[in-house]
This record gives sequence, structure tokens and C-alpha cells, in this order.
Amino acid sequence: MESFLKDQRGGESVLDLSPRSTVGGGVEDVYGEDRASEDQLVTPWTISVASGYNLLRDPHHNKGLAFTEKERDAHYLRGLLPPAVISQELQEKKLMHSLRQYQVPLHKYMAMMELEERNERLFYKLLIDNVEELLPVVYTPTVGEACQKYGSIFRRPQGLYISLKEKGKILEVLRNWPERAIQVIVVTDGERILGLGDLGCQGMGIPVGKLALYTALGGVRPSACLPITIDVGTNNEQLLNDEFYIGLRQKRATGKEYYDFLHEFMTAVKQNYGEKVLIQFEDFANHNAFELLAKYGTTHLVFNDDIQGTASVVLAGLVASLKLLGGSLADHTFLFLGAGEAGTGIAELIALEISKQTKAPLEETRKKIWLVDSKGLIVSSRKGSLQHFKKPWAHEHEPVNTLLDAVKAIKPTVLIGTSGVGKTFTKEVVEAVASFNERPLILALSNPTSQSECTAEEAYTWTEGRAIFASGSPFDPVELNGKCFMPGQANNAYIFPGLGFGLVISGAIRVHDDMLLAASEALAGQVTQEHYDKGMIYPPFSNIRKISAHIAANVAAKAYELGLATRLPRPADLVKYAESCMYTPNYRSYR
Repeated sequence: MESFLKDQRGGESVLDLSPRSTVGGGVEDVYGEDRASEDQLVTPWTISVASGYNLLRDPHHNKGLAFTEKERDAHYLRGLLPPAVISQELQEKKLMHSLRQYQVPLHKYMAMMELEERNERLFYKLLIDNVEELLPVVYTPTVGEACQKYGSIFRRPQGLYISLKEKGKILEVLRNWPERAIQVIVVTDGERILGLGDLGCQGMGIPVGKLALYTALGGVRPSACLPITIDVGTNNEQLLNDEFYIGLRQKRATGKEYYDFLHEFMTAVKQNYGEKVLIQFEDFANHNAFELLAKYGTTHLVFNDDIQGTASVVLAGLVASLKLLGGSLADHTFLFLGAGEAGTGIAELIALEISKQTKAPLEETRKKIWLVDSKGLIVSSRKGSLQHFKKPWAHEHEPVNTLLDAVKAIKPTVLIGTSGVGKTFTKEVVEAVASFNERPLILALSNPTSQSECTAEEAYTWTEGRAIFASGSPFDPVELNGKCFMPGQANNAYIFPGLGFGLVISGAIRVHDDMLLAASEALAGQVTQEHYDKGMIYPPFSNIRKISAHIAANVAAKAYELGLATRLPRPADLVKYAESCMYTPNYRSYR
């Protein structure tokens, strides 16, 4: 591993990061500084790391009671720790035991965030080894409540806050961040946090949570991740009047002021971190999300998780569900409730995949897909008043006002909810879908759980156990008539960590739709017969690192095929290469 050498002059430990052979025989950059891999493997220089008291307060290197007797002598730790020496495994056992004592999910979230600030490797070890239990704590649904209360639970800032006060100085602000070799940025402006609306500056919980998953599930090292919140104000009156609010106290900037500010940000990021830094847009309002993706998709490595990540994970579930439903995607009829970023993004990716399979033009394949918004079914007679991203979905049909009437008119085989409004798949709606489908596929995707269009129990009960069900936030298994049903979770966390990692390990410079299809196909390919037997259309999260490696390999393969990869030559075995590049949170030995 690496060695810590004592610098006699300053009483500091020096972390020796000199180059040596790399795991898995992967491709190595000349300087190795942007290789997506374990931090210790290749960087050809030495950095100083504090000793003693300061070492215990450095979350990147602190091991707590796991420092050995020898390390305690070498690094001035004698007396600063109780005499016991315990393993990382025992630390993990103790922490999981204490986490399970908390009844309130938000308290678990706060305990996990405090652990991350104290001991980064132990935080990731817990998250990786207990992913099914802890994912709902550090991500949806708990992260939604954390954002709502971010002002009052705020301890120590994580990531960068770039507000309108920094206009004209964004590049300087980026240079205040201590890490230079950034590979992934997740950025939000807090305007549309999950289904919770405008949370302004408090939306920071989302980039922080997403990047924790990039590391735990996708293997991107923590030092290469940067969460950013763009604060252009908030229209949330409650926050503006809250004495604990941590953001700008003004109404949101819009129009030219907003887009100029975002342009300065995008330009500064590329200038500071180069062409290959992945920028993931997160929880922007619809109108801005589509605009930013269209504008920067051709000049930067950008990706919108709400539009593209959601689409990719839902498409994977649809492809996998065909084993249970029969037929091909082209044989099915899709009806969406919700025509915003998620709904139109999923619809477009489904149409692309059908077009790819049948060689039919996109205009044709879109006709299998219908969308309902707050004014009813989107039909051609409404075209004049529709937002531009809804227009491709305005098909010939007489006006229909309610979801129930739309179900009866369209007779979908697949019902998908992306409305952000809970309880909208009523008993009548679900029973109507079940009346003309042997196995109705019902995806209630809105987050958090409180906004889900229906619960797993409702879907199974109202269809007498015939439904195949998946949701955005997790639901517990359901017992019905002596049978156990396992609801799927169409969680973006299946896709974006692997997709991002695939872009990083191939040195991709642009995101292409074919990469999203490649990610969906890789995920669907991980569902086994054993999963199908339980009615599952997604593999369990317990295998997520393996799943992410396959997704990353598929995405990287597509990047090489499209000529968008810069890390050459292409590794012979991309799955093995992806696995060899993944960050692992085990403690290192210092000497």
C-alpha cells in the first residue's frame, strides 16, 4: 500500500504517493492524476498529512481506535486515544448497532453525516456493506426531509455554495476548493427538490447525497467529487421568513440574469477542471433543466439525472419486465401521469429504444406513448398552448380531462406516474388498468414516499396480486393471500453512479443518448430468473457495486465506439478495468 514517512523537520507525517504498479493492469495516464481509481495508486508526488491531534481531526485519514500501536508511536498519537485497538469491522458493528437505536430516520441521517465529517472511510464502509438499509437514510426519502430542515440541522458546510454575490468571481470561488483533480460535480439551484418544491440553498443535501452514492455505489473516489449549490434566491416565502435560513434572502433571479450567471459557472468549471469533468444537473425546474441540457450538452460533459437518469432506470425496468409481460417494447402502450422533466425524459428514451429495435422513425414510435398533465390528456388540439418539451407527445385524439378517462380511452399496458403528486393512482384507475391486462405494470415513481402515486400494498391489493409494481422510493414487501410480493424500486441510484463512472474511466468528453440506452440494457441484464420468480424487475441493491461495474463497462464501451473516449488505448476487459478502478474504503496501513 502506501507509506507514511515522518518528516523530522516539522513533526508532520508525509503521505508517500509515488507511482507503483496498479491493480488489475489497467491503463495509466502518464501522470495518473485523473485516473479514476484508488487515490494511492499512481500520483507521482508526495503530500504532507498532519500528525497527532490534527490527524485525528482529518476525516480523510482518521481511523479512530483502529490506529495500531506502531502507528500511534509513529504519528504522535500516544495518549490522544484510549488504549484499546479495534478493527474497522468492529467499528462498523458498533456504529450499525447505535444507528439502529434511532427511531427517527432524520436522526440516522444526521448521525451518518457526522460520521462522514469524522471518518470518511468508515462512513463509506458502512454505506457499502449495508447499502439496502442505509440507502433510504442518506438518499430518498430521508434526504428530502433533511433538505427541508437543512437550516436547522446545518453543522459544517459540505461542498461549494456559489451565490449571486460571487458574480464575476466564480472561477476564484472554485479555486477555494482544496481538491484539484475533480471528476464529478453534482450541481443544483434548489428550485425543485424531489417533490418538495423550492428549497433554495437548502437543496445542498441533494448534491451531497448523490455524490456519497457516486463513491459508495459507483466507486468514484470521494476526493474527486464536488457538490455545488448555485444560490440565485428562493421564491419560498417560508424560507425567506425563517431566521435559520442559510441562503440569499431574495426572490429567484430569472431570465438573462439567471442564464448569464449559469454561463459564467459552466465556463469556469471547464476552465478550472478541464474537458472531462462530469457535471450532473440535479433538481432544476423544468424550464431551466431542458434549456441547460440543450445548451451545454454540445460543449460540456453534462447529464441531467431527473431527465436522463430517471429515463434510463425506468427503461431498464421496462426491458426487464418484458420477461414477465411478454412481447417487445413496441407491443406495449404507455400512459404517463406527469409531463415534466421525468415524464418526457422517460417517454423519449422509450421511443428511442423502440426506434432502435424496430428501425421505425422516432415520430412513429412516439405514438405508442401518451401523457396526461394537469389539464388532461396531451392531444394535438392543445398544441398551441403546450410547452415545447410536451409538443412531441400531442397525438390525434379527442380531448380527455381525467386520468381515469384517459386509462379507459387509451387502454395502456403500462401506467407510469411522474406527477410529484401522491395518491393519484386511485382504486378506480388501478382497477381500470387491471381490467384489460393480465399483468398490469404500474410504476409509481414520484419521491419521496409521501408523494408516491400509490403504495405497493394498494397496487397489489387492487389488482388481486396481478400487478408488477415499482416505485421511486422504497416500499416494504407485501403479504397478500399467503404470497409475498417484492416491490421494485426504480431508483436513479441504480444508474447514475455506474453511468458517471463509465464516463470517467473512458475519459469521455460528451454524453450521448446511446450511452443511456447502454446503461439501461446493462441494468436489465443483471435481473436473474430468481428475481423474476419473486416478481422483481430490478436486481437487489446488495449487488450494486457489481451492477455499477457492468453499467460503467457498457457505457465506456459505447464512448469508445462513438469516438468520445480520450483514455487510450481501450482496456481489453472493461468490466475488470472498471472493478480495478473502484475506490474501496478499507483502512490503509501507515508506517
